[in-house]
Amino acid sequence: MLKKIIIGVVVVVVVFLVVVALQPPQYRVVRTILIPAPPADVFVHVNDFHKWEAWSPWAKLDPACKNTYEGPEAGTGAAFGWAGNSKVGEGHMTIIESQPAELVSIKLDFIKPFASTAINRFSFKPENSQTLVTWSMDGEKNFISKAFCMFMNMDKTVGGDFEKGLASLKSVTELAAKK
Repeated sequence: MLKKIIIGVVVVVVVFLVVVALQPPQYRVVRTILIPAPPADVFVHVNDFHKWEAWSPWAKLDPACKNTYEGPEAGTGAAFGWAGNSKVGEGHMTIIESQPAELVSIKLDFIKPFASTAINRFSFKPENSQTLVTWSMDGEKNFISKAFCMFMNMDKTVGGDFEKGLASLKSVTELAAKK
């Protein structure tokens, strides 16, 4: 009887490992919003990490978070680092491409709670008198990430934060337009 239980456990573990290994090696999260402003007016809030505190969905999760800025004030080469509580973790972002009023691409390196790298892109497309803002994140999943993502949906987990951030970006842009 004990032998059958051990064989059963081994089979379950092997099946689980195979299922994990067969999971897609990449993930993608995408959210969009229409903002009633020209692309250039929205772009300035994303292209400058100093302005992220006003709209980032993670900025208010740890008021004691230690932030650092490197490189140029904004645009390609601008960098932002943070070290905070368990809700925000630790990481570093660098703008790797900046096309005025069109695109901001960011290399995002997480350090804690786990090391990973992703590319975030913000695109700004004029749509009549508004701007369609698309925020996407693409990353690779290692074996541990694949196993983790079997129980946690990355799109639902991060997507909600993207939605909050885009709503705040809309509010900040609208408020700036009134000044």
